[in-house]
Amino acid sequence: MKTYEIIIKPVTGFGTPLKGDTIFGHFCWQIAYDETLAGKTLDNLLLNYQTKPFAVFSSAYPGFCVGESSCYALKRPDLPLNMVFALSEDKKQNIEKRKERKAERWMILQKERKISSFKTLKYSDDKKLFEGDIKAYLSDKTGRDIKGAVSKTFITIFSQSHNKINRLTGTTSTEGFAPFTVDQRVFYPETELTIFVGIDDAFINIQQVKEGLERIGKWGFGKDASTGLGRFEVIRESEIDLTKMGSESPNACYTLAPCVPERATFSDMFFNPFTRFGRHGDIFAKSPNPFKNPVIMADEGGIFKPKDREVFKKPYIGSAVLNISKTEPKSVVQGYSLYIPVKVEV
Repeated sequence: MKTYEIIIKPVTGFGTPLKGDTIFGHFCWQIAYDETLAGKTLDNLLLNYQTKPFAVFSSAYPGFCVGESSCYALKRPDLPLNMVFALSEDKKQNIEKRKERKAERWMILQKERKISSFKTLKYSDDKKLFEGDIKAYLSDKTGRDIKGAVSKTFITIFSQSHNKINRLTGTTSTEGFAPFTVDQRVFYPETELTIFVGIDDAFINIQQVKEGLERIGKWGFGKDASTGLGRFEVIRESEIDLTKMGSESPNACYTLAPCVPERATFSDMFFNPFTRFGRHGDIFAKSPNPFKNPVIMADEGGIFKPKDREVFKKPYIGSAVLNISKTEPKSVVQGYSLYIPVKVEV
């Protein structure tokens, strides 16, 4: 399996977060409607999906350039804070530092730098992805002053009010017509997002994946796409080796998308669980039962320590999730995730 990074640029707000399993679902719909996209039917591509996925998508992460350096803002690993930050031994200072550090949910990683230790990296919250923090961080590492750093918060989340009008009474009311709100994510106009994707070139190639994403970006991703949300442009793609971003002597996997880890494969697991209450899109959204069975997943940023080093021979971990829908029995959920091999200090 080859891995690539695809850079996209949001041009509207989003009603649905750009998570790997959701991106995979949208991409599958593109193939279902146009078999010429991949040169194969979706059924053929999913034939061996339980053991050999044809494509694995990561969630989308902010990326930016500071001078000549390219950086990713990845999710802070879901480890205990003392395993991520160098905290004070003084109890009072320790408590104060923990409160500050909890808000720092972004891990800043230069493309040319390895994750040798989580404790040596720079972390930031949304409002601290500013010129001062990033410039100081890169100046310390390169020995030179960096100009042109990011100086804005890259995303704003707010609640958008909606109304459903009862056409018989001309008003909103109860029984399905009450006002409601939907969270909307708006990115700063210059923000670029990185999606990592692993593909099996025996089934599909990167140009076909890029074209599929271009179609998704044109017609909209996720909730309220019909009202203009979820539009983006595909800027460029390039091959990347995720192992070169990690440790040379790894003992754990840092995941880049929500996943369902394999049973009896890992000795230790650190992750934030969430339940994916899936719902069918497209024509199945109007079916008598548009809802999928809920799936409990480990969110991106999880740390999984394998029992056997054979795990590191594949660029992904996780498993496919089947039997999730009565409306479409062949539906699958991407329970796989690409990962960066890291060394976790206990």
